[in-house]
Amino acid sequence: MTKYMISFPGSAMHVTEEELPAVSKAAHSVIREAQEAGVYVFGGGVDESVGTVLVSGDGTVTSGTYPETRLMDGGFTVLDLPTRDAALEWAAKIATACRCDQELREFQYDPEV
Repeated sequence: MTKYMISFPGSAMHVTEEELPAVSKAAHSVIREAQEAGVYVFGGGVDESVGTVLVSGDGTVTSGTYPETRLMDGGFTVLDLPTRDAALEWAAKIATACRCDQELREFQYDPEV
């Protein structure tokens, strides 16, 4: 099986305060479905109130990210799935629940883990 990250940037989600409870309920429902299916690995939202830092091998900490890195915020879910088609199906479910398009990325296989 392959691990896939399904994600969206915070700016993609355009819901009103009134809609937020329904979106949250729908998103949690999809996550519970993934858990029950045994494919859920991890997920959540990036805490945008905590600044990003770079940590060097010598322990030096610098505020910010790599210059070429796009902002990483919003939410993400990691699922362990048998095929890319299955990942696309789950991404569509999450897109429906969150009311915004989702990005799909595949993690490289590492035989050591």
